[in-house]
Amino acid sequence: MTPKAQESSGPSLDERITGALVGAAVGDALGGPVEGYSPDQILQRHGGRVHGIVGPWNGDAWRTARPIAPYHKGDGHVTDDTLMTHALIRVYAQVRDHLDAYAIADHLVPDLMTNPRWIPELESEALPLHRVFLAEKWLVTRLHYGHVDPREAGVGNIVNCGAAMYMAPVGLVNAADPRGAYAEALDIAGAHQSSYGREAAGVFAAAVAAACTPGATPDSIVAACLSLAKDGTRTAIEKVCEVAGAHTDFESALVPLREAVTPFDTVGSDYRRPSLGARRPSRLHTIEELPIALAMLLIANGDHRQAVLGAVNYGRDCDSTATMAGALSGALGSPAPQDWSKAVAEASRLDLWEPARTLAGVAGEIHERDVRRRRAHEAAFTALGGRGCSD
Repeated sequence: MTPKAQESSGPSLDERITGALVGAAVGDALGGPVEGYSPDQILQRHGGRVHGIVGPWNGDAWRTARPIAPYHKGDGHVTDDTLMTHALIRVYAQVRDHLDAYAIADHLVPDLMTNPRWIPELESEALPLHRVFLAEKWLVTRLHYGHVDPREAGVGNIVNCGAAMYMAPVGLVNAADPRGAYAEALDIAGAHQSSYGREAAGVFAAAVAAACTPGATPDSIVAACLSLAKDGTRTAIEKVCEVAGAHTDFESALVPLREAVTPFDTVGSDYRRPSLGARRPSRLHTIEELPIALAMLLIANGDHRQAVLGAVNYGRDCDSTATMAGALSGALGSPAPQDWSKAVAEASRLDLWEPARTLAGVAGEIHERDVRRRRAHEAAFTALGGRGCSD
């Protein structure tokens, strides 16, 4: 690629991969300490909006204070969103090709069960299985102990953002191919989720892939999502993003966005006391996190800092919402502020850049293999009498 061509296409793929993965981790860390609370509660607790890394909600009592104990959420610690994202990257590094539900059973589950790693929220080395939420422990229960068909193992799990939250690597491997990312993520997520939880995983991966397209904008990302999303997920994205279009600052949008997503959200107004219909399969509903992340991306015009802060101050499941907003803005070409990424890496005792280097190498290998497979198919199709592709 000539220097002029590279300049016109924006950031390189390596830069977008780094921006997305580091940006996602930063969003995760900023959202963790205020997860589960409302914008008003966050405002009262912090004497204003959150503008960066903050400490635990309960201060020094985090070790015993319910409902967070024993996790040290805050002070720049990433949560299970990042741990699962990095775990999926390790699977890509092993397989070095596109993944499916069987790869989750054969590689991700053993990684969670058998390889101790530094867990920032526990401030100790432990098995990732001991940190992940019940919806992720489901993977081990169903795939390792239940020997369920990996493509169907997600059925019966609570329907939430558990699979979607770590699908950014799928979008990056399928950079500029939203349809391919959508299909691959749906297959992978079948081992973990069903219904609109699985759908959100596919759409989020597609959004990340769309963000990597040269010349992409927040509007083009939303358009790609709407071209693929089904049922309540599609309608919710459409309605929430319509509302976002009327705002240029997240503060004025916090209440209208919640009102827009409420008809599609099963959890209810009190996040810590879900309704009886919460997280059950439905064609009418959606997870809340993805539409809000897309809305914050629109409001921020793709800027990482503003998109993540909007997601964080929205509250509720804001570590996952900010993870998604951070990944999308980073893939679009707006990296996390250096002071944030440096502080999160140091506090979490994680190299946030190494997974990006790993995935960039794997993504290149996969693309080369895809090109060979595509050319072999084109040749075979032409030999069958089909119309050949012109160069």
